[in-house]
Amino acid sequence: MTAQSTSAQSGVAQSMPAVDERGLTAGQVADRVAHGQVNVQSTKTTRTVGQIIAANVFTLFNGIILAAMIVVLLTGRWKDAVFGFVIIVNTLIGVVTELKSKRTLDRLSILVKSRNLVRRDGHDEEVDAEDIVEGDVLWIRAGEQVPADCEVLESWGLELDESMLTGESATVKKKPGDKALSGATAVSGLALARVVAVGERSYAARLTAQAKVFTRTKSDLQDGINTILKFMTFLVVPLCVLLVLSQMNRVGGWNAAIATGQWRDAVVSAVAGVVGMIPEGLVLLTSLNFAIAAMRLARHNTLVQELEAVETLARVDCLNLDKTGTITDGGIELTGVRLLPDSAATPAPAAHEVLEALRNVCDEPTPNITGAAVLAGLSDAAYEPTDADGRQLQAFAVRGEAAGAGRGGRGRVVSRVPFSSSRKWSSADVRGAGSDGAAMRWYMGAPEVILRALDGEYPEVRKAIDAQARAGARVLLLACVAADGASGTPERGAANAQRDPAPSPEVTANEVAANAAIDSRALPVALVVCAESVRPDAERTLAWFREQGVRCRVISGDNPLTVAAIADRVHLCGDRAPRAIDARELPDDIDELARVLEHVDVVGRVLPNQKKAIVQALHATHHTVAMTGDGVNDALALKEADLGIAMGNAASATKAVAQVVLVDSKFSHLPDVVARGRQVMANMERVASLFLAKTAYSALISLGVVLTGIPFPYLPRHITYVGALTIGMPAFILALAPNTRRYIPGFLGRVLRFAIPCGAGIALSVLGCAWILPGALHLDTTADADLTQLRQICVLVLFVLSIVVLARVAQPLRSWRGALVAAFAAAGIIGMLIPFVAHFFELALPTGRFVAPTCVVLAAGLAVFALCLAVGRRLPAGQSRQSS
Repeated sequence: MTAQSTSAQSGVAQSMPAVDERGLTAGQVADRVAHGQVNVQSTKTTRTVGQIIAANVFTLFNGIILAAMIVVLLTGRWKDAVFGFVIIVNTLIGVVTELKSKRTLDRLSILVKSRNLVRRDGHDEEVDAEDIVEGDVLWIRAGEQVPADCEVLESWGLELDESMLTGESATVKKKPGDKALSGATAVSGLALARVVAVGERSYAARLTAQAKVFTRTKSDLQDGINTILKFMTFLVVPLCVLLVLSQMNRVGGWNAAIATGQWRDAVVSAVAGVVGMIPEGLVLLTSLNFAIAAMRLARHNTLVQELEAVETLARVDCLNLDKTGTITDGGIELTGVRLLPDSAATPAPAAHEVLEALRNVCDEPTPNITGAAVLAGLSDAAYEPTDADGRQLQAFAVRGEAAGAGRGGRGRVVSRVPFSSSRKWSSADVRGAGSDGAAMRWYMGAPEVILRALDGEYPEVRKAIDAQARAGARVLLLACVAADGASGTPERGAANAQRDPAPSPEVTANEVAANAAIDSRALPVALVVCAESVRPDAERTLAWFREQGVRCRVISGDNPLTVAAIADRVHLCGDRAPRAIDARELPDDIDELARVLEHVDVVGRVLPNQKKAIVQALHATHHTVAMTGDGVNDALALKEADLGIAMGNAASATKAVAQVVLVDSKFSHLPDVVARGRQVMANMERVASLFLAKTAYSALISLGVVLTGIPFPYLPRHITYVGALTIGMPAFILALAPNTRRYIPGFLGRVLRFAIPCGAGIALSVLGCAWILPGALHLDTTADADLTQLRQICVLVLFVLSIVVLARVAQPLRSWRGALVAAFAAAGIIGMLIPFVAHFFELALPTGRFVAPTCVVLAAGLAVFALCLAVGRRLPAGQSRQSS
């Protein structure tokens, strides 16, 4: 079939072979869609708009705050209900930010979708992979991933890489009637196939069914916050009831309170204690931080499919890497041509003849990956061939006129046997320049295959090949023999030459002999040395992980010596050579495997089930494991890891189970991914310490008020003012600040060891003022004026000590953080001097006879605070807090 047809629909411009197959009609497609025979699999997506709104609005503490606000409004003290409006604003910020993050992530997720060419109603059209239906006629093109299970109808040299399914790196040639399974990748050729299984019934979907069982990403941060919230749920309601009772009793009981209207003061005082105990902003900032981190990563082509995975990024201390796609880019590059000793071929061809022959052998109409790499290397570089020991022989620049001379003057191809993955070699008959030029047959292919077919043993050649292989190179052997018509059809080749005097790589069907074989008289001439193309950023990325204390291992299905050589090229272990092991030598016992892995950097020949076992072994030694992968055979291991990272060119099923997808498949994004996770966790620890210090002192002050029956030392509007300037606004800034500190497990313990002593110091200082000052200053707390004066002093003490807590959290202060603390401290004092603010919040700086006592209680409060911190340091210590 030589006629060509161009698919004109959906903007498809690729020319495809003309075929008789018309494919499904529009009606047949609609019928299959109606019956659910579509290529849709259940995968994770971002939360819906409704779920985002519900998660931010309908929370337990929002309910408590709303109820408290309504109660205060019923008393007519609307100024003391301002805290409720702050919660509304915070909730709106959370909803808007998460919706913005959702839009960003949804747009990015479209990029990881694949589109495929199908034939319908006699025309070719591109559709999304999920729009393919059972029975569709599908084009499988080189470079594409097979989206559904198919049966090949016609093949134009299609070869599939099924390593994502089987772990085997060898390509498989497909002929009509063969199955092409979903998840395989076409590496060369073209085929027309009929879809026989779609969606959940496809091979890839069945293979990953176990991996797709939903498991929530473990979140140390979320677990710690949930523990705090559960405790507060049991604490708030009883304390609220006790506060109301104590305040009613203070004004003469229920009857007197209702008769005199003082029930309003009692209710407002009780609400002041409740509002302070609820760390409402902590929940908001947690989800907000996750959403913003995901949005920032999306701008770097990194799709976070579970927001909690941002936290996991911070805890990673082991990173398992696949060689292909991370360290290497999957391509091959020509690194050298080494001529073998003269004894191998006598007389030895000249260096320029070897390079020209190499170009001729590889210059097929559709060269495979290795052939294309050799051609690219000969075109892009000036090569100096070397002998087997690396000595330079003769400079031969394959550029410009030299390349043109080689193509036109040194010889022309008169017949060839194209490369086949089953033969593992190719050949070309090249006739020399001139009318009586003799033809030479050149073979290139796998050294073991060619040497097996030759008459001699060639131990020195084998030794040179082994040396290159141990260095991680991919070695091909070039051999030659005088052509005498044993392979191909010289007459037809001569006819081709007459039609096209210029050398041509065109090949006709009868030039490929069905029984093509290597002439045993051929002699080895040169080694063609190729290597996997290393990503230019791989070494820099791995160095970053080493500096951050993350242990990287390369887990590959290839030869461990080859993988170790590539790992050494990118300095996986710094100045030390990587330690490699063959996976066939790994023990089956998980504990024993864990001990072995502690001394291993590279694992080769790994089977899919062993990848999962390696992750389990690392878990057994309490490591937090991230794993990269792109194949369906990686899916279970990615699911077992704490953090699964899929490349953008990975199988759809693999991307579905991963928490993070590197959309453009760039390994260099990983440091930014990990750094973003560390920023979130380190900053959230700072922020949580602020909120929980407030919760601690509010609870202790409420308890002191209940036990001693004193009036509550501040109003809800006071805690709104102090909380906004010392917690709320600073927390938003600190939560988004740069921070590269590596996360250390034990979030909740560290936060409580910080918050409880701080809260106790503030609570004792404020309660001390409320207990001592009325007697010392002869204040009558039943009189509104005296009670207001007492509360203003208590609020000043509360504000000053809260600034001290903020300063401790924001350390180190020799940076913008010091300026931040000073700015909010100044804002608090200046606000007390502004008439409108002072009147609204009932604030005032002490004057007259109250100045000296206020200074004394402030000094005493700072002393009590310092004493509580000293006692707190004697508590059982976990990992110390670190600053960046």
